[in-house]
Amino acid sequence: MIFLSRAARVAVLVLLVIPISVVLAASPAAAEPRKGTQAKAAAQARRMLARLKVARPLSISGYRRKRFQPRWAHHKGACDTRETVLARDGRRVRRNAACHPVKGVWYSPYDGRRLKSEKQVDVDHVVPLAYAWRSGAKRWSQAKRRAFANDLRRPELLTVSHSANIAKGGQGPQSWRPQRRAYWCRYASSWITVKHHYRLFVTRREKAALNNMLRTC
Repeated sequence: MIFLSRAARVAVLVLLVIPISVVLAASPAAAEPRKGTQAKAAAQARRMLARLKVARPLSISGYRRKRFQPRWAHHKGACDTRETVLARDGRRVRRNAACHPVKGVWYSPYDGRRLKSEKQVDVDHVVPLAYAWRSGAKRWSQAKRRAFANDLRRPELLTVSHSANIAKGGQGPQSWRPQRRAYWCRYASSWITVKHHYRLFVTRREKAALNNMLRTC
């Protein structure tokens, strides 16, 4: 048996305690940037939401998906918008000569699922095309609607699971929200950012739902 002097035992205890203390002290600090970033984004989203016009939804009459998106637009070479988003949002994505993803891993923030097949994922329009139509896009030109449907600069396009995309359909935040509550802040901020950029209006119920979701930030 090895006997340690009192000084040696104290030194060992200090070495054991210090790392634990550092971790405990660092944890809140590590979480602060994320909270700070979310709070900042939420504050900006609230300002943008306050500027949006509140109105009753327009009629769905005349809406057809082809009025926004006869097909995905091409961006670089053979890659269209959908393929570009799947490559952006996935990990270890492999594409064939035609730019179509044949392998990869995708995370669906709506429901927290990790998917390993391109057949299991969809590229979601955060503000659905039919919803945008009733929010003012009905009055747009064909070119502007096409630009909206293929927008890679705003947070309008997102890779999600096929099942989550089907469940959402063309609904707004007053009727449908991501299954993961942890994503509500990001979802509401993205929705507002898109509507603000394109000057689409909101309904009273939609605005209330967005404000409620921003409270999770």
